[in-house]
Amino acid sequence: MFGEKVYLTREGHDKLIKELKLLKGVKRREIAENIDEARQLGDLSENAEYDAAREAQAFNEKRISELENALSNFQIIENLDISDAEVRVGAKVELKNLNSDEIVNYQILSEFEADIDSNKISISSPIAKALLGHKEHDVVEVKLSNRTVKYKILDISR
Repeated sequence: MFGEKVYLTREGHDKLIKELKLLKGVKRREIAENIDEARQLGDLSENAEYDAAREAQAFNEKRISELENALSNFQIIENLDISDAEVRVGAKVELKNLNSDEIVNYQILSEFEADIDSNKISISSPIAKALLGHKEHDVVEVKLSNRTVKYKILDISR
């Protein structure tokens, strides 16, 4: 993922900026205070609080690095001149599950904006990978871990 173009909505970009600011400011200070407090407890070799604080610090710094990389390689989806003729990143798709006749709607976004509860799926998910490049009325097979599901693309929009 490092160095690759990251496609974001304007809302998603703003959310990442806000998260990065929080992690670099408030969260870093909070973790530093936790490390300092844990050091004061004594022997660091058997200090669970110190280990937990250092682990939180490593996780925080990793996330900061991920966000900085994404924000240095981003493209706002709304600025792209992409037609609705085929499924691409940013597309909203209406699908009919041909196995169950259920209608589902998804928006295909980057990993940073994926939120299944809001029907926003990652471009690297099995469904999104299978849909990319297809057009309305195409039937697409999605191979999941324990089964294959067929979807018919009913509509594509931005």
